[in-house]
Amino acid sequence: MPVSRIIQFGYRRHPDQDRTAADAARHPVVVVGAGPVGLTLAIDLAQRGHDVVLLDNADRIGDGSRAICFSKRSLELWDRLGVGERMVEKGVVWKVGKIFLNDDMLYRFDLLPEDGHKMPAFINLQQYYAEAFLVDRASELPQVDLRWRNKVVGLDQRNDHVVLAIDTPDGRYHLKADYVVACDGARSMLRGFVGAEFSGEVFEDQFLIADVKMTAEFPTERWFWFDPPFHSGQSALLHRQPDDVWRIDLQLGPDADPAVERLPENVRPRIERMLGHANFDFEWISIYKFQCRRMQRFVHERVIFAGDSAHQVSPFGARGANSGLEDAENVAWKLSLILRGDASATLLDSYEIERSAAADENIRASTRSTDFIAPHSAQERRMRQAILRLAKEAEFAKRMVNGGRLSTPSVYETPLSTPDTDVWAAGPRPGAQMIDAPLAAANGEPVYLTEAFRQGGGGFVLLQAGANGGDQPGCHSIHIGETAPLRDAAGLFAKRYDVSEGAAYLLRPDGYVAARFRKPTRKTVEAAIARASAQT
Repeated sequence: MPVSRIIQFGYRRHPDQDRTAADAARHPVVVVGAGPVGLTLAIDLAQRGHDVVLLDNADRIGDGSRAICFSKRSLELWDRLGVGERMVEKGVVWKVGKIFLNDDMLYRFDLLPEDGHKMPAFINLQQYYAEAFLVDRASELPQVDLRWRNKVVGLDQRNDHVVLAIDTPDGRYHLKADYVVACDGARSMLRGFVGAEFSGEVFEDQFLIADVKMTAEFPTERWFWFDPPFHSGQSALLHRQPDDVWRIDLQLGPDADPAVERLPENVRPRIERMLGHANFDFEWISIYKFQCRRMQRFVHERVIFAGDSAHQVSPFGARGANSGLEDAENVAWKLSLILRGDASATLLDSYEIERSAAADENIRASTRSTDFIAPHSAQERRMRQAILRLAKEAEFAKRMVNGGRLSTPSVYETPLSTPDTDVWAAGPRPGAQMIDAPLAAANGEPVYLTEAFRQGGGGFVLLQAGANGGDQPGCHSIHIGETAPLRDAAGLFAKRYDVSEGAAYLLRPDGYVAARFRKPTRKTVEAAIARASAQT
């Protein structure tokens, strides 16, 4: 790993460390773990006006590229937090993938075939860049108190707060918090402190990750091979990253010795066979096994778990980091309402409902991918080979080929949604994520719907078709129409949302649809906001 990739942060003593355990400082929220999920959560809460202490037991970022595929949904979240454009500018934008059997392409897919979205379907960006950009953003927000080399070594739940014991280079101190959010990864210490364990499946097949630096003319696409000629009987994946770095995944099988396989002198011949040349250098090498596991409960009184500390999936499909970022946004707006006194703590029950269902969905998709990529038995392998052979000619078989279904936004079956009472031919239903669309301001300035959503200041937003109807209490209204402040210049908002004059969509603070109405009234909007805030 080149030294230039690593950013070191200095430890700083905080005045909280001068206080006794009995007189420990109390904060509204303490987030544990300054990875992408913890940083995103802290920034989101800060932008909603809340002070956050963010603790991390390390003091640097840059140890390997790790997660690299970030979805449109994640980029829209980061754009709201002020870092989305920077991520896209540095990242490698892609939307096309190809699946091969041997040297033959079985099919290609396009993850975003239509225009009119601010953010691309996916970018590839090394995790150390994403973390660095998030740290930069956090440093701009005085509400975020980021403390490096602060390791949580104890946790005590009280009636109305949590007490944390924290080790630092200067010794141990204590903090009190109204809420603690554990974003401390797959080996979460906090999970052990609340007496919770993972349940699920660890797959035996092992996979090699090699990030190699080279100059190549391959197109910017996701390439996945079954039984490639350079890696007979196994699978392989190729992805481009910034800085002429390429991610290569090679299936090794269950019997491979990880200590031997990760040695550069043993990895190099494998990559040379794949590329047909030796003109490359290693950036990072790792061995991993698929794991599809989760906690039974994500909320333990005043301790909330998010990201890999709560659930794990295999990396094929880019569901790990992207799902964790959805966790962060989901818990951020709910904690914000609770801390402001605009909702009771029972709102966190919906975090449990929504994000545990999302974890189950991701685990199912990830398990199916894993079962197809690494069959358990000879019978399953024969079935897979038959599907792959048929896929060359038959459309139905192409749909059965699974080289990792890519991450998509979750759709919630949630008590926070107000069921439809009107008929809709299109548009995101209650519990689904908003869809972007190109708009124009009255002066002709282009603006995207996701950008207009930010005008809501982190609260509920009512999208209203037409200039009439007036503002509704408890939310920020955005009017879209020929004589409204925003114009549907390309007609895509009307098409994607199936709106007629006067129709409206109520969006939650995370951009999910809480309700939609053909003819909204003050009473129906207020009731939907109350329901989405768990007040009814």
